[in-house]
Amino acid sequence: MITQKNTAIIIPARLAATRLPNKPLIKIHDKTMIQHVWERANESNLGRVIVATDSEEIKKIIENTGGVACLTSIDHQSGTDRIYEALQKCDSENEIEYIINLQGDIPSIDPHALSAVLKLLENKEVHIGTLVAKIRDESDLHKSQIVKALCMFQENKINTKAINFERQPKDITINNLYHHIGIYSYTRDSLKQFVSLDQTNREKEEKLEQLRALENNMHIEAGLID
Repeated sequence: MITQKNTAIIIPARLAATRLPNKPLIKIHDKTMIQHVWERANESNLGRVIVATDSEEIKKIIENTGGVACLTSIDHQSGTDRIYEALQKCDSENEIEYIINLQGDIPSIDPHALSAVLKLLENKEVHIGTLVAKIRDESDLHKSQIVKALCMFQENKINTKAINFERQPKDITINNLYHHIGIYSYTRDSLKQFVSLDQTNREKEEKLEQLRALENNMHIEAGLID
């Protein structure tokens, strides 16, 4: 059973982003981006909130606001690898069974979205949960910064198994392609399994860590949100 006591929201945040360096420290209405994300996570009231970072500056910002931050290695291949290190350091007694990986660059995330991605783990066949939204503008199909998820939702259903993820789909059609929201939920066992896997060629080429899971037959469930 999923409860506040056995759930954690872990926010990976690093300063070495190539497209927008120092992104977590950018100010939005006098607060850093990472502080906004941390506040949204706390508003969800789903469980413990931890920021996993390779930056002393980010750690200090979170701790000065009364939050918990964990200093992690600078060498991680993905945000998921980073949150696993933070989980091990901050929960040595293995109390946490369910983990939400909330990207540190979604300052306007709705706390209800966090509840939606966590709920996907109630299905015991699911290893990883994630969220998608409808693509309203066909021009978005051509934008590589918008990741597309291939999903076949049945009528009146809002959950389904994700089939693929791409930046530039070969078959450019809006049917069955959805805007992928970069947020994940894991059971502790599935998170441990994921980080034990080697990066795949497609993951490296597309810079999409979820492809590592798909190509190793892990079940990613997509939830449709507005």
